[in-house]
Order: sequence, then structure tokens, then C-alpha cells
Amino acid sequence: MISSEAAPFAKTGGLADVVGALPTALHGFGDEVAVVLPRYGSIDLKHSRRVWENLFVHLGPAAFPITIYQAPAEYPVYLVDCPLLFERKGFYGDSAMDFPDNHIRFAVFARAALAVARVLFRTEILHCHDWQSGLVPAYLRTTFASDPTYLGCRTLFTIHNLGYQGLFPKSALAEVVLPTEAVFRPDAMEFFGRVSYIKAGIALADALSTVSPTYAREIQTPEYGFGLDGALRARSNVLTGILNGVDYREWNPETDPLIPARYSEGDMSGKEICKRHLIGEFGLPPEAMGRPLLGIVSRFTRQKGTDILAEVIADIIAEDVYLVALGTGDVAYEEFFRRIQRDYPGRIGVRIGFDNGLAHRIEAGADIFVMPSHYEPCGLNQIYSLRYGTVPVVRATGGLDDTIDEGTGFKFAEYSGKALLEAVRAAVAAFTDRDAWRNMMRNGMRKDFSWKTSAAAYSELYRQLLGR
Repeated sequence: MISSEAAPFAKTGGLADVVGALPTALHGFGDEVAVVLPRYGSIDLKHSRRVWENLFVHLGPAAFPITIYQAPAEYPVYLVDCPLLFERKGFYGDSAMDFPDNHIRFAVFARAALAVARVLFRTEILHCHDWQSGLVPAYLRTTFASDPTYLGCRTLFTIHNLGYQGLFPKSALAEVVLPTEAVFRPDAMEFFGRVSYIKAGIALADALSTVSPTYAREIQTPEYGFGLDGALRARSNVLTGILNGVDYREWNPETDPLIPARYSEGDMSGKEICKRHLIGEFGLPPEAMGRPLLGIVSRFTRQKGTDILAEVIADIIAEDVYLVALGTGDVAYEEFFRRIQRDYPGRIGVRIGFDNGLAHRIEAGADIFVMPSHYEPCGLNQIYSLRYGTVPVVRATGGLDDTIDEGTGFKFAEYSGKALLEAVRAAVAAFTDRDAWRNMMRNGMRKDFSWKTSAAAYSELYRQLLGR
């Protein structure tokens, strides 16, 4: 697996969770897996061992010195150490903008990953994740097309979020030493006069997958295709939607060390303790215990539905509910959350930032979890919510539509504040029937979205690629 993120080493979102958990699950099906990722400045090498020194990646006249480290893990994790390119504060950019040399950074990363596959971990499948690894299929189709090392190797390219595409000017091709005449074409990497790294993966990998069956259908439409719907329709015969799993070792209220009280489907008394603790943590009044407490853990962006939440927040609070929110994102939306906390003191509590412990406590302490996403390739928080007996209110898109049904939560189809408000009102009304509500909580807690089912689908896909 070639990825720019993998938990617990480097994480900004769900991509890291997938690449961190899937290899272990695949091992149960007899698959040997290694992961290659950049060694960012935030990754401590103290317990890693150096396995390859003086690897040079040449891009034309430029030579990039690289050391490969193997990190401690249940499976081989190879870290591509090139301080010039990766020892920075951010993974992809700083708070102001993307790094201007990202095209070089992830070209070097792709070439280094191919070197690992040549020397350290001879492989049959190169499983590439998102645009940062899109050049792996491109190099295999061009620079290394006749290299016997990779004879019989197959590539699988997984799209985790089509909204992030790795777009660069045409001049980038010369800098990363890819033949313009071979790849700057509509059926390869060309995208409205620019170069798209994600399109390289889409057009040139042997097979494609994405992270839910519904998202696989959605990205082939103009509404969700980000201009790549035509390229995806052209390859629909090799595109598979495989729903992400979740790691119940980390997200399970029966064993979670980050919540104030453990509980289970059979004994939910601990959930009330978690709610009381969460109300106190956010400075909400004791009266909140008797009313629905809404929770949000999210990036504050339009993709996550913050704009339609802003349209109806006053109407939602008028339903005599309370709300706690955790996240970071666009400056304007961060300010929106700060403002509503000021406007509704004692009703809304907000934390701007990343806090894993607080994310667990919100999942455990909230009654209702709100995910009004404009699009959601898979989504993980709604699945965590089910296990924690926190009833989701979601928009019926992508993995949200695949994982929530009328017995476990509330869905709305139209992307509008009005539709979101109607779904929240339905949930608030249902909350008053305590027996029916507890039944819905238990329905969700019984759902199993562990990695075993997802890993089985990936393992089968690998075997199909190899003709087995």
C-alpha cells in the first residue's frame, strides 16, 4: 500500500484510518501487506530502524537523497525519509496554501515506493491511495513499462475523496520526468489544460475502488464527479465500491479508556454518566440532561454541510435542544461556530481544534450525531455513533446512505437547511418516546461494520486482478 497517511504515524482524516487498519484485517485472509508513506517531520524515528541508505531518486538533473526506515508495527511500514521534501510542519501545505513543490514531493515519493517494491518487499499488487500516489501507475506505464521487476504487478487505485485532485501546470510533467506525449492526453493525465495526479490513477491503474457503493455511483455523475465523471464512467467496468470498516478496538464504549464510563447494549447506564460529564465539560446547564444533546465532530467546511447548518441553526435551537461541536476548517466557518456559541450561551458549546479524547467523549455523551454532508465518500463518525448508541442524523449521500437506515437513524435527501431541519425535528420528536428511542439506540449498537467484511472484498479484488 502506497499512501501519504497511515494511522498512527500520520493522520489528517479517514484515509489514515483505512491504511492503518486494513493491512491487519487482510492478514486474516492470508495476504502479506506492507505500507509505504513519507517520513514527515512529525514522525519520530526513535524506534525505527534504517533499512536502506543512500537511495537516490533522480528526476532529470535533480537527485534526491533518501533513507528508508522501517517503523515498528504489526506489518512492515516503510518510511521514505527525504528531509528536504518532507520534514515540514504540514503534510501538504501550511495554513495559507499548499506547498508549491507538491508535484515534486509526491513524484519522489512514488519513485521511492517503487524502489521499495523492487528491493525490500517484492509485491504482486501495488495498492495506491488518493492523488498523492497517482504517479505510481503513470511511471509503471511509461518509465518502467519494460522493467522486468514489475512484470505481472497489478495496480489498484483507491479514491478516498475525489474533491482533492493534485492539480498542477503542464510544466510539472517535465520536472517529474514523465513523457508529455504519452500522458498529457484526455485519456491519461490531462485535465482542462492542467495535469491531474488523481486522474493518472483513474486512467492508468489496472483497477479502481472507492470507499462505499453509493459513492462509486455518485462520482460517475456531474454533480459529484468534480469534472472527472466522464473518466470514471469510461472505467466503470473496473470500478468497485467497498465500504470502509472501522476499528472497534479503538471505538467501542465497552472498552474505551477515553470516556468517563463504559457501557454496552445490555447496560447503558454509563451513557448517562457520559452525557452528564460532556454537559459539564462544555459548561452547559444541568437542564440539558432532560433534552436532546446534539453532537458534531467534523471539519468545518461546505463539504461537511456547515453552510446548511448555518441556515437553520436558530430553528434547531428553538426545538429546545443543546449542541456541542468540535472541529477545525475554513476560517469563515470556524467564526460561525464561535459566533453561535456567543449568541446561544448555555445552549451551544464549541471547541476549535483537534482533540481525539474529546471526539470520543462527544460520541459517547451526545444523544444525536449530526452529519449533514454535501457529499461523504464513506464517513466514519456515523458508524462510531451507531456503536456508541448515539443516533445519527445524516444526509443520504455516499457512505452515509449505505450505513444508516430507518431503524438506526434519520436521513434527508435534499441538500438544504429546510431538509436538515425537518430531519432534526423528526429525531427530537422520536427522543420523547424513551422506549422506542432506546430500541433505536440498541439497533445501532448491534450493527457490525468491522474491517473483516471490507478486507474480504479487497482480498477478493486482489485475486481477481491476479487472475486467480
